[in-house]
Amino acid sequence: MKKYILKRLFQLIPLLIGMTFISFIIIQLSPGDYFTQLKMNPEISSETIEKMRKIFGLDKPIIVQYFYWLKNIFTFNLGESFSYHVPVSYLIKIRLKNTVSLSIFSLFLTWIIAIPLGIYGGVKEGRWIEKFLSFIAYIGISIPSFFLAMLIIFFISKTAILPLGGTTSIFYEGASYLEKFIDYLKHLLVPGIVLTLTGIGSLYRLMKNNFLEALNSPYVFTTYAKGIPTYKIYFKHALRNAINPMITIFGYELSGILSGAGLVEIITGWPGMGRLILEGVLSQDLYLVMASLLIGGILLILGNLFSDVLLALTDPRVRLK
Repeated sequence: MKKYILKRLFQLIPLLIGMTFISFIIIQLSPGDYFTQLKMNPEISSETIEKMRKIFGLDKPIIVQYFYWLKNIFTFNLGESFSYHVPVSYLIKIRLKNTVSLSIFSLFLTWIIAIPLGIYGGVKEGRWIEKFLSFIAYIGISIPSFFLAMLIIFFISKTAILPLGGTTSIFYEGASYLEKFIDYLKHLLVPGIVLTLTGIGSLYRLMKNNFLEALNSPYVFTTYAKGIPTYKIYFKHALRNAINPMITIFGYELSGILSGAGLVEIITGWPGMGRLILEGVLSQDLYLVMASLLIGGILLILGNLFSDVLLALTDPRVRLK
């Protein structure tokens, strides 16, 4: 197991280099850059713009720019943002914690609701309660996250039961630690509920189908013939095999922390990585976009590694060599 994990971590370096190199070339091949937009400002001279290009190294060939950026990455220097004029690491430090907290909150709610409902739906297959749950799941899958976000925002704007936008209220600074936590949680609820409601449907259907497949397996019929109690058959035999595909999905969801919440963050006004990445792309803020892609690639690889290791721990038939 340790050798396998170390091997996968060593593979992280060439994978990230290949991913960032292709991304860097594609971004640079797009017409213009951040400083091209400044030429439209008559107050900024062409000499000043060219001087700024040299400061950021954009006057060099694309390949040379990439290796300069790569060298800085190995020294934990993500560069400086063109738009914000601050280190990219500072921007990511502020926004990443908000995106991670939102994603973990929604993942926890989604899984803690969808998995038990999927098991219950599998047990009650063909009955009215299972059909009702499947109908609700279809609705959840069909509604786009941005549309659901706008509906919830419209409802909250009329009722004012929860705050909209931002992470804190105006009374945050003078509050106690418990009050600060509750205030942050209230702001987190709106985007968190949107992501939870849009994720439950597909996860419920996957869990229900996996559980039904396990219940219809020959080994389950054998356990019935042996007189093993029903609850043991469900939770010790069927669930153990039905949960394996869900572990792989869990790893992919962990790797999609940055991209999964992006659109919902923008609509609900949650200051996370989604809005930051969008602003970076629109303004052609090269180092900000590259840092976001780098973090996304790391999360993708680590998420897949986590799901492989977790699958090996839960299923004795899987051996990582």
